[in-house]
Amino acid sequence: MSKEYLNASLAPEKRAKALLEEMSLEEKAAQLTGVFPFDEEYKDFDGISKRVPHGIGEVSTLEMRRMETLEEVAAWQKKVQEIVMENSEHHIPAIFHMEGLCGPFIQDSTSFPAGIGRGAGFDPEVEEKIAEIVSRQEAACGITHILAPVLDISRDSRMGRQGETYGEDPALASAMGAAYTKGIQKKETAGRKTESVAKHFLAFHNSNGGIHGAVSDTPPRLLEEIYGKPFQAAIQESDLLGIMPCYCTVNGEPVSASYGLLTKLLRDEMGFQGLCISDYGAVGNTHGSQHVGETLEDAGLLCLKAGMDMELPNPSGFGEKFLEKFRTGKADISALNRAVLRVLTAKFRMGLFEHPFSLQGEELKGVFSQKTDREVSLQSAKESLVLLKNNGVLPIGSDVKKIAVIGPHADCARKFFGGYTHMCMMESTYAIANSIAGVSGVKVAKPEEIKTVPGTNIQSDETEEFDQILRRQKPDCRSLLEELREKLPDVEVSYSYGYYIAGEDESHFEEALEKIKEADLVILTLGGKHGTCSMSSMGEGVDGSNINLPKGQDEFIKRAAAFGKPMVGVHFDGRPISSDIADKYLDGILEAWSPAETGAEAVVSVLLGEYNPGGKMPVTTAYHAGQIPVYYNHQYNSCWDQVGSIGFANYVDLPHTPRYCFGHGLSYTQFSYSDLKLSQKEIGPFETIEIRVDVENVGSRVGDEVVQLYLRDLYASMARPVKELAGFKRITLEPGEKQTVIFEVKASQMAFLDMNMQWKVEKGTFLVEVGSSSQDIRLKDEYKVTEDGWLEGTDRGFYAKAYKEADRT
Repeated sequence: MSKEYLNASLAPEKRAKALLEEMSLEEKAAQLTGVFPFDEEYKDFDGISKRVPHGIGEVSTLEMRRMETLEEVAAWQKKVQEIVMENSEHHIPAIFHMEGLCGPFIQDSTSFPAGIGRGAGFDPEVEEKIAEIVSRQEAACGITHILAPVLDISRDSRMGRQGETYGEDPALASAMGAAYTKGIQKKETAGRKTESVAKHFLAFHNSNGGIHGAVSDTPPRLLEEIYGKPFQAAIQESDLLGIMPCYCTVNGEPVSASYGLLTKLLRDEMGFQGLCISDYGAVGNTHGSQHVGETLEDAGLLCLKAGMDMELPNPSGFGEKFLEKFRTGKADISALNRAVLRVLTAKFRMGLFEHPFSLQGEELKGVFSQKTDREVSLQSAKESLVLLKNNGVLPIGSDVKKIAVIGPHADCARKFFGGYTHMCMMESTYAIANSIAGVSGVKVAKPEEIKTVPGTNIQSDETEEFDQILRRQKPDCRSLLEELREKLPDVEVSYSYGYYIAGEDESHFEEALEKIKEADLVILTLGGKHGTCSMSSMGEGVDGSNINLPKGQDEFIKRAAAFGKPMVGVHFDGRPISSDIADKYLDGILEAWSPAETGAEAVVSVLLGEYNPGGKMPVTTAYHAGQIPVYYNHQYNSCWDQVGSIGFANYVDLPHTPRYCFGHGLSYTQFSYSDLKLSQKEIGPFETIEIRVDVENVGSRVGDEVVQLYLRDLYASMARPVKELAGFKRITLEPGEKQTVIFEVKASQMAFLDMNMQWKVEKGTFLVEVGSSSQDIRLKDEYKVTEDGWLEGTDRGFYAKAYKEADRT
C-alpha cells in the first residue's frame, strides 16, 4: 500500500489526499473531534487512551493550567501524543490547542495585557511581537492551534467579554488582528508551525441585551461591513488559517450550523481556506440549547454540511450516532471526507507528522523563554494606559511625602490579570460556579463554605489558596502597593482595603478614611475583577446590566472628597470606567484595564512621570447602560449627530454624547498638528492617495501620540457612518521634535455594500480629518473619487498603512 503521505517533500494537501484514501470510517471520524481530559482526568492516561481508540483530531490542553512545572507540561504532551498515535491505525498525531489571547496557560510562560488594553495601545508592531512569543512558547510544548486573536467588534459594555476585544472599531481590530495572526503564523519552532484560530465568527458581541451567546440581530450589511471586516483583513493580509464560530444565532440560524455564514460568506466570498473548529460545546448547543435539529446527530450533520470541520472539546453532535449515518449511507460521505481532508492538511502544514512531540529538558528551556519576553509585556502594559483626566495632580510631585493607597486591587497583584490569562484560568479551578461555556464539572462547595463579596453573589478570591497561585506562577510580580514603596523609599505609603470590587458594603470605610486624613495624596484603585467564573464581576458568561462603578466605590469617593485631599483613581477592569462621582471628585483618572504581570511597574511609572501615558480609548464610553449602543462611527442622523428636526438633542435624563469619546487620551505633554497635505485632490476608485501631516511635541516631556486619520463620506447612495477611522500611527516625540506621518489610503477603504449587496467604491467627496481623537480633530481637507467602481470584498482596503517619514522605505 502506498505511503505517499509520509513523503515530507510533497505539498500538505497532496499528502492529506493520499492518507485519506487509506483511512477507515472510524479513523476518519476521530479526526473530526477532540478529547478534553478535564479536572484530574488529565493524569489518567489509561482513561485518555480509552477515549481515543482510533486516534483523535485535537487535544484540549486547558489542564496544563494545573501543572506546576514546564517539564511536567512537556512530558504530558509527549505522553498523550504517543497514546493518540499508537491508537491511530496510521499513527496520525493530534493537534494540541490552547488559548493565546493573553499568553499560554503554562508555568513560566509570559502573560500579556487584556485585548482591550492592547487595543488602547494602538500599536500593531507590539501586537505582532506578542503573538511571536505566544507562538514560540506554545509550539515548544507541542501546541500548534492557538485560539486567538479575538476579532470581535464590541459596542456593548454590558457584555462580560468586552475586555477580550480590541474595541469597537473595525479598522483598529483589522490592523491589530492581522498583526497578531502574522506573528503567530510567521515562524517555525522545533519544526512546527502554529496556526491562529480567530474568534468569534460573527457578530458575537452584538447579542441581545449584551448577553453571552444570545441571539444576534445583525442585518447583512452591518454583519459584513463592521463585524466581518477584521476577519477579512486577517484572511487577506495574514493568511488566517483557523476560524472559531460564535455561539449566537444570526438570522434564525445557529452560526455553527449556518451554511450561509460558514461556507458562502466565509469560504466563497471571504476566501478562507483553513480549518473551522467549533467553540466548546457549540455543536451540541445547536440541538440542546438552540433547539435546531431533531436529534443531536441531526444537528451535528447540519454543522458539518454548513462548513464546521471539527467539534470541540469532545464528540457530541459528531458522536457515534452521527457516524452511523455515514456507515449506513444515510449521510453523504463526501461531506465527512471534505472535513477530514482539511484536518489532515492542517496537520501536515503544521509539521506534526515529522515533529509531533514537545521539546524536552534544556532544549525546551532554551527555546521557551527569552529575556526580552517580559520587556514586550511591559511595553504593551505601558502603552495600554489611558490618562482620562488630569488637573495637574499627575505626575506625582516631589512635595508629596505621605500617600494613602486605598482599594481592593492595590495589594493584590492577581487582580491585574484579566480573562483568559493563566492566572485567572487557574483561579477558576477554585470556582464555586462555572461560567466558561462548554466546560462542565465544576465542584460546588456547600453554602456555608462559600465566601462571597458582601451583598453580591460574587465569590471572594481573598483566601490563601488564591494567593498560592500567584506565588507559584509569578513569584516576582509586585502589587501596586509594593511597587510604590519600592520606588518611593522616602515617602510614607500607607494602605487600607477600603471597599470591595462590587456591591455597596461600607464596613471598611472608616479605617480607609483615617488613612486619608493624614495623607498628602490619595490613590484609589477602582473597578471590578475581569476574570472568569464566579469570582469575577465580568468575564465569559459574566455579563452586567450596570456598567458604572459599584455603589460602594462611588460612595467612598464622595466621603473621601470631604477631606479636600488630591485624589487619583486607577481603574482596573475589562470595561472602561464610567462614574459621575469619579468625574466630579477625582483630580486624575488613569484607565489601566487588566495589565497582567507587569501591571504595577507600568502603572507606577506613569504615576511618577517616568513614562508618559499615550494610550487612547478603543471604545466609546457611555454615561449609563441606557445609552447602549453608543459608538463613534454611527450613521448620519444617529446618536449625538441626530438633527434637531427629529427630536431633542439629548435624552431627558442623559446626554446623547459619551462620557469619553473613541480615541481620547491625555498626555503630560502637548502636540501640535500642521501642514496637512494630500498627494492629489482627485483619485479613481482603485487608486491610492497619500495623506501627510506634521506632528510636533510642543511640551516639555517626551511622549507618545496616536495620530488618528478619519474619513467621512459626505453623501452616498446608502446611509453611511458620520466618520470612520481610516488609519493611525503611534509615534514617540522628544520635546521640540517634529515628525511627518504618512498615510497611504486606498479609495476602496470606503467601499460599502450597495443596494445589490455588491462592494462599491462610490464617486463623491470625502472629508479628511486628522487629530488626537475622534472628537479632537486638528486639521481637515477633502478629496474626490471621480467615478464609481465595484470590486470583490477581498480586494478592498481595510486600514491605511502608516509610516513615519524617517522610517519609510
